[in-house]
Amino acid sequence: MIFRENGQYAATYAKDMRIFRLREDRVAVAVLLVVAFVVVPLVANDYWLSSIFTLFLIFSLAALGLNLLTGYCGQLSLGHAAFMAVGAYAAFNFAVRLETPVLFNFIGAGLVTAAAGFVFALPSLRIKGFYLAVTTLSAQFFIEWLFVSFSWFSAGSMMGAIDTPPMRILGWAVETPRDKYLLTLGVVTVLALLAKNLTRGEIGRSWMAIRDLDVAAEIMGVRLFPYKLLAFAVSSFYAGVAGALYAFCYLGSVEVTAFELALSFRLLGMVIIGGLGTIMGSFLGAGFIVLLPIFISITVAAFATRGLTDFLSNLELIVFGGLIIFFLIVEPYGLARLWHTTKEKLRLWPFPY
Repeated sequence: MIFRENGQYAATYAKDMRIFRLREDRVAVAVLLVVAFVVVPLVANDYWLSSIFTLFLIFSLAALGLNLLTGYCGQLSLGHAAFMAVGAYAAFNFAVRLETPVLFNFIGAGLVTAAAGFVFALPSLRIKGFYLAVTTLSAQFFIEWLFVSFSWFSAGSMMGAIDTPPMRILGWAVETPRDKYLLTLGVVTVLALLAKNLTRGEIGRSWMAIRDLDVAAEIMGVRLFPYKLLAFAVSSFYAGVAGALYAFCYLGSVEVTAFELALSFRLLGMVIIGGLGTIMGSFLGAGFIVLLPIFISITVAAFATRGLTDFLSNLELIVFGGLIIFFLIVEPYGLARLWHTTKEKLRLWPFPY
């Protein structure tokens, strides 16, 4: 099939292989990047830049890595926060011991974490389903124990939290919340586009075939074990970079308690609520989870005088768990599917059918 575009004929395949196939999507992404890089740093205060936007970007990157593994390849992981800890400590050791450039520290942290994910994936990929989830859960506890028990990873310090060294990129001192936000935004933008491109090619199609039915994928010639290992490695790489950003650009310190099991469940909740198997779903889920506590705190402040303080103090956990159940039952593809449906109706309006 061919179609006319700008007075010339073009193949449908060439258009379908674009990262953003629709003109509306390309315009929307361009506008979003302009707002994120130009408008937000100008109008947002330090609190919103550091506590909201930077945290949202870091969680989006971590959820994106988990989505590549769980949403695209179908391999459930409950130890993603532990791999973020590996990235945070790796970046810290690169900065303190080797005094390497900041961007190299982040890339190196991702590579070290990818190697760690590869090691843990070797025995884990012999099993699947519930047993795989339990195996990845054991990685969470093992990595936490490793960083707590051996002071070498914290440069000889046994303190609970260690301040990260100053960051400087080509003479640019990354000190203010605005600087850290822009650094985080740049890293997340590049990695998100790489993930988008990766899922469109042979690797992404192989992952989705394994997710849908691994036996059929193997019959069609997809080598299960190498592609599953690659999914764990790539997912761990994204988690490692997110962990490094979390320590250097948000916390300002490295501490094991920041990467506990609860964070792994939060990341999994972001993927489920945002949408399994979608790049946008990672961002939507992270945004929802970051903004949820703010909404809850406003609600608690409004109703605290009515004797509901004890109930409202646990409202975040109640709403979080309820939303996961809701999306698993009603809309398994999460907020991304709702956005896609709304976008298609708006694009075809006033003739949606």
